[in-house]
Amino acid sequence: MLLPNWMDPEFLLNWLGDWALWGTAAVVFIECGLLFPILPGDSLLFAVGLFIAAGTIGVPLWLACVILTVSAFLGNVSGYYIGRALGTSLFRNPDAKFLKPKYIAQTHEFFERYGPRALVLARFVPIVRTFITVVAGAGRMDPRKFFLWTGIGAVLWASGITLLGHALGKVKFIHEHLESALILLVLISLVPMLVEYLLARRRARKNSMGEGEMRV
Repeated sequence: MLLPNWMDPEFLLNWLGDWALWGTAAVVFIECGLLFPILPGDSLLFAVGLFIAAGTIGVPLWLACVILTVSAFLGNVSGYYIGRALGTSLFRNPDAKFLKPKYIAQTHEFFERYGPRALVLARFVPIVRTFITVVAGAGRMDPRKFFLWTGIGAVLWASGITLLGHALGKVKFIHEHLESALILLVLISLVPMLVEYLLARRRARKNSMGEGEMRV
């Protein structure tokens, strides 16, 4: 692949060997909760499913899904409480490598637009999924509501992408063109956002038409 080794899921899983599943769980936890957004979360989940299907990772699929989902959930919970404790004070340096003020501004706008659903949708958006929980915590979102929505997101993201990798794991083309498959995965991960965008435009159009009729 064209990516550096630490971003190449195939290299990482082979390097981790027997610890591949737990290494992936650690990456998922860090990306979702410890303010380090540049990690291959999506592609690692997909590759884990693919490796399980191929027998390279000798762990039952259901157990992998449980471990990765719990890791994603706990990562977001950590991010939430970091946000409650520190607010957005970590994002003040415009020259910072990762904690850029523009990231928190973009994430805040995302959250304002979609409300609690943002915790589900953001799972499929790199960088945003890392900082959405900090925004939720800094905004003092109700913990019960947060746990509910972030739990739904964890299941759909962690288990969903792992299951997708497993379902495609026996397809020879996928093994031979893993990089192309990962690019396709990124495109697929944007589908929920595209659907939500189209629905939002439709709602806005209906509202504007309704206001026009009322003025008439």
